[in-house]
Amino acid sequence: MLSLLLLAQISVDQPVVAAPVRDDTQVINLDKQPKTVPLIKEGKSIPSETEVIEVIEVIADQQEFNQEEQIITARGNVEIRFPRGTLTANTVQINLINRLAVAQGEVVFIRGDQIIRGERFEYNFFEDRGVIKNPRGEIFQPTVGRDFSPNLASEDTIPTQPLSDRLEANQPLRRVVGRDGYQFVLGSVRDFNLIGEGRSLQSGGNVNRLRFEAAKLDFYPSGWRAEDIRFTNDPFSPPELEVRADSATFRQINEEIGELTTSRSRVVLDQRTNLPILNNRQVFDSRPRRPSVVQFKFDGEERGGLYVERRIELVNTERVRFAVSPQYLLQKAIFPDSFTVTNSTELDEQGGLFNPAVFGFNTVLEADVAPRTDVIATTDLPSLELSDLNNKLRAKLALIRELGDIERPYLLNFEYNYRERLFNGSLGFQTVQSSIGAVLVSPNIPLGNSGINFSYQVGLQNIQAESDRLELIGNDPDDDNLTTLVRFQTAASLSRDFYLWQGEALEATAEAGLRYTPVPVRPFLKLNTGVTGVTSIYGNGDSQPSLRLSVGIQGQVGHFSRPFLDYTGFNLRFSQGIRGDTSPFLFDRFVDTSTISFGITQQIYGPIRIGVQSSFSLNQDDEISTDYILEYSRRTYNIYLRYNPVLQIGSLSLRISDFNWTGNPDPFGGNNIQPVIQGVTR
Repeated sequence: MLSLLLLAQISVDQPVVAAPVRDDTQVINLDKQPKTVPLIKEGKSIPSETEVIEVIEVIADQQEFNQEEQIITARGNVEIRFPRGTLTANTVQINLINRLAVAQGEVVFIRGDQIIRGERFEYNFFEDRGVIKNPRGEIFQPTVGRDFSPNLASEDTIPTQPLSDRLEANQPLRRVVGRDGYQFVLGSVRDFNLIGEGRSLQSGGNVNRLRFEAAKLDFYPSGWRAEDIRFTNDPFSPPELEVRADSATFRQINEEIGELTTSRSRVVLDQRTNLPILNNRQVFDSRPRRPSVVQFKFDGEERGGLYVERRIELVNTERVRFAVSPQYLLQKAIFPDSFTVTNSTELDEQGGLFNPAVFGFNTVLEADVAPRTDVIATTDLPSLELSDLNNKLRAKLALIRELGDIERPYLLNFEYNYRERLFNGSLGFQTVQSSIGAVLVSPNIPLGNSGINFSYQVGLQNIQAESDRLELIGNDPDDDNLTTLVRFQTAASLSRDFYLWQGEALEATAEAGLRYTPVPVRPFLKLNTGVTGVTSIYGNGDSQPSLRLSVGIQGQVGHFSRPFLDYTGFNLRFSQGIRGDTSPFLFDRFVDTSTISFGITQQIYGPIRIGVQSSFSLNQDDEISTDYILEYSRRTYNIYLRYNPVLQIGSLSLRISDFNWTGNPDPFGGNNIQPVIQGVTR
């Protein structure tokens, strides 16, 4: 292996002198060099007043240097390292006069965490521009802004020499890790989060790693342009989900924001179904964002059923974000009698396409006021019929401060809430008219090696809410049954899981463990145990102490890989509580002292699963909540429909999976070519 060190100068009309071929590797750190450094010629130092801006290292099995034409030809395991990336190929020619490198044969270009492979690669070192024929590679979204920044060389003049990517390219996928990437939810997100059952329904997230193929790729310091391009989050080929476009142009606006413009773009599912993408411009933003397209949602209690919402971001800076979401209540406008809306007026019940009662909105303000300190302000108005505004508007102002360890912080929340909506078991949704105070919430704290997890929270609030105590609310039938009290509350919880049995997951391949899911299913059976103690003390002298013990079993069988009945997930949990006196309020009264919850999810055929999750109050003899679930699950995406007829809420979520992998994925068309060598099919 031979190496050649080149010192590229700032002016293209000045000569560049190459060092003679020799066996050792030279690395010059320009940050430690004087502004004028000697060039090397025939092993001797020659003074020069030229300012050096780059160092380029060429390593190959064989190298030739044409002194007259100033062309270097390198053959065999060629590796070129320069400040903004690494290039490997079978053959490379470098013209030192115009700073142009032409690479051919198993070309691999690495720039930060971005990897591009192709047949032929032309690159201008001075202008940091290049053209790749038939490129394919990987894009790692979290660092794409940094990797395409023209200031990449400011930290390291020569990157640490990596293991040659050709070794990686010739190996199959060795490690595929799947997880939830981007999730987009339509429906009563707020209400499902309130009842606290099932998966998180918050919209957002990222798909960090993408594969692509194109006919041609031109890249430059601030972005790239490609022809006949295909994107996918699938590490396997042929991909079951991909985006295709006749052309695509990516422009990096800054390290956090990038813009992608496409022509004739469409989504292709399972290489058969084509869905056109109407929006040919997409903005990739690493800052917290929510979907900005029109969303269909459902809320039977406050908005009369189905409604449509459009989020409009009025302010979106690095530290401040403010958005308004106008809403149109479709079902309430056309079928006003579908649901009984809380706090409705006569105008609310009339419906009508242009009735102010069928319009609503919400706003969200998020500000990073200091490191680890955020301010959140929200308002929610389900109707523009304002005659009863005080009983419709909901608002919140919170200052959230992280304390302690960054990985597992404590959260100190200072909050003011107006008409906060809460869910209290068989008592259903309750409204706290107003509250102000502070709550400290601990992280999950492991107790040594015992396997026991401990968590707690402490709060002090002044609360105005509904009560049924006559001594607090009086006997006036026209009163809103509201009372105001200070509440001091502490809660602590201990929990531990015991694995009773664990099976083996299938290999993380497209045909086995990752056929219908982004993570291989591992069969298991687990026992859940927990105990929670809560003490609430109120300003009138009342208190509500309680202790609750729970035990449950949870598990799954099958691998969700075969077409029929290859997955069953289940859970069963029983909780028994004991309580002293009751709370003077209704929203936090502990009434469901004995509960049972159960659920089952079953694969029916292929990617289709159905499920039910229910909870029941045994001492109140009342159904608390029941969800019905229909799921279409694939390796790269998941469609999840959920409806709760008891609470009159529902949601439809789309999840795009995020993958990480090592090794070289096959081309999009697969690798099913069978060669014939010496007349024998191999």
